[in-house]
Amino acid sequence: MEFKGAMGGIYRITEWITRFAYSNILWMLCSSPFFFFLVTKMLVTGANESLQMNWAMGIVAPFTLFPATAALFAVVRKWVMGDTDVKIFSMFFRSYKENYKQSMIGGVFYVLLLVIMLVDYTVYMTQFSNLQIIGIVMLILLIVLFISLFNFFSMIVHYHMGILQILKNAVLITIIRPLRVITTVLGSAVVLFVGSKYPALIFFFGGSLIAFWAFFNFYATFTKMQEQAERIKQKELEEQEAAALEGDSQAEPDDDSWNKEAVKKD
Repeated sequence: MEFKGAMGGIYRITEWITRFAYSNILWMLCSSPFFFFLVTKMLVTGANESLQMNWAMGIVAPFTLFPATAALFAVVRKWVMGDTDVKIFSMFFRSYKENYKQSMIGGVFYVLLLVIMLVDYTVYMTQFSNLQIIGIVMLILLIVLFISLFNFFSMIVHYHMGILQILKNAVLITIIRPLRVITTVLGSAVVLFVGSKYPALIFFFGGSLIAFWAFFNFYATFTKMQEQAERIKQKELEEQEAAALEGDSQAEPDDDSWNKEAVKKD
């Protein structure tokens, strides 16, 4: 049964609320070990206990948070691309299984690099006052690497690539297409700010809203790059055709059937 008018609008809004909430709950359940340590870190007061929780989050993140986030991105990818009737439960866990290995390896890579850069930044900024410029460079690299996570999860569910290619391209797109990434970061910051005022919104919608916004911007970047590649390819084909026509006119072949065969090969 399809509703029209105001009732139809309310029904569609309710549908989207349900989609975002359902996918977000699945994501949080599959990432529950990571969030358990995160909540524990927020509750403890001792420095040693807080450090222990940081280590615990770093250890479990590649095996729980990263695969679950990749599965969440696979769901929102369908929505962005127009398939809003996808079965969320089956899509989520199918993607979780299919992308687990790549997302886990990528998670190990990201966690290790982020920890190394964070330690380097802290050391250079606190222990070597004459080398703080290196600390600033490490901070910039740390921010770029962290932001590239948006592209990493988008690419892992959108392309059939090796993990090294995905990691490299995720960082490259972050650097060469900064405006879309900045838009993603700002939108995510708004979601987190509102969530800090109303924590229930984070539980039901935080992750899925950020994932949807991130993949929306990634897909817009991907579409634009694809259009540019098509224009370049079309221009090259036109230049090749022009060069071929110029060569044909200069050669002036005697047999017309040869000319037809040459066109067929092109």
